Amino acid sequence: MRKKIYRPKEVRNPFLLLSLCFLCLFVAINSYAEFRFPMPEFSTGYEHPAVHTPMPANSMVAWDAVVLIVTLALASFLVLKRRKRREIFWLTIFSVIYFGFVRNGCVCSVGSVQNIMAGISNSSYGIPITVLIFFAAPLIFALLFGRVFCSAVCPLGAIQEAVAVKPVKVPPAVDKVLSVFPFIYLGLAALSVTMDAGFIICQYDPFVGFFRMGASFSMLIFGAVMLIVGVFVARPYCRYLCPYGVLLNWCSKLSWKHAVITPSECIQCNLCAGSCPYNAINEPSADEEPESRTRGARRLGFLMLLLPVLTAAGFGVGGFLKEPLSRMHPTVRLAERVAGEELGRYETTNIESEAFRGSDQPIEELYAEAVEIKDDFQKGSRWFGAFIGLVIGSKLISVSILRKRDGYEPDKGTCYSCGRCFKYCPVKATED
Repeated sequence: MRKKIYRPKEVRNPFLLLSLCFLCLFVAINSYAEFRFPMPEFSTGYEHPAVHTPMPANSMVAWDAVVLIVTLALASFLVLKRRKRREIFWLTIFSVIYFGFVRNGCVCSVGSVQNIMAGISNSSYGIPITVLIFFAAPLIFALLFGRVFCSAVCPLGAIQEAVAVKPVKVPPAVDKVLSVFPFIYLGLAALSVTMDAGFIICQYDPFVGFFRMGASFSMLIFGAVMLIVGVFVARPYCRYLCPYGVLLNWCSKLSWKHAVITPSECIQCNLCAGSCPYNAINEPSADEEPESRTRGARRLGFLMLLLPVLTAAGFGVGGFLKEPLSRMHPTVRLAERVAGEELGRYETTNIESEAFRGSDQPIEELYAEAVEIKDDFQKGSRWFGAFIGLVIGSKLISVSILRKRDGYEPDKGTCYSCGRCFKYCPVKATED
């Protein structure tokens, strides 16, 4: 008797997904909320220095680029040719040790997104060649061979893969809604860089504290929680936060070659789908069409018309996010802290406000600078809202399109090429 394996159902109601996506966006944005204060209107010509995260200044980064290319090539060979989960896992352990603990998680392909954004938004910002390699090489390999960078090279993904010993499946509807968060994170990172508010991906990296054997207590707790959750929900950061994963997903969808479950004809035993904790294996199409083509075409046409509406709505709603989003900038946070101290909302000063009070800058000038920054965030937050509206509309269109499949196939965008499904395929076992 064949063992019954859990088979998640596809999301058929895109409007449920729309509602959940807007709820996730609301929660994410309101997490930035603090008290407001009426800052006086001043004007000043003072220019606050841009906030950037310095890159490591040693010759090892050139060697790191070589190791990156070699490991990407090796991962591609193991995934596409060797097809051995154990060998892929040992390369994962190497990446955790070298790129993680030896090199302290830097240079990081995930964080390099911010350097590229800074170079695009600021012509005076120079992008080191090694950073450019770390940004581009995984994307090029994704275009060629799928997400082999995620399979065994990225230290952030590798440490999560190593702890995923009891993974369970996330319901597909929840999985699709949570997949909006990487786009939100990417949009916030772009907004932060263009507004000179710093590199937030580096500031809130959940695992850098472990790699460097030191970080703030809150970040260590955050990283520990991610690893504990990762025991049961495989790769929570990769799936629901990683902004670089958005780009890898896009490139992998167009990949020249990609990992396949079985090199021969699929017998539709469902063993591979039951072994994948990422919901990254698509099931074969039903023998009978679930709906008429006319109805599907009408729904798709409606969603296509809804796409610009959602984008425009996001642009409008984004204007109301100026206050919470502007608090990403250290000057705005400092001005609000100083104003709170002046109004008696705080009994003591903190390190930042004490350092400011020891400087020669007048409080009025600080307030005026914060007001100017908030005005700049007015435009940026609108474009951020438009981007999220476009993402939600595109997600609705993607889940509404039903594609015909004859067997179980990996989703080229969301598959991490981890090799978990290889050993479960009876066709592959027979050929071996």
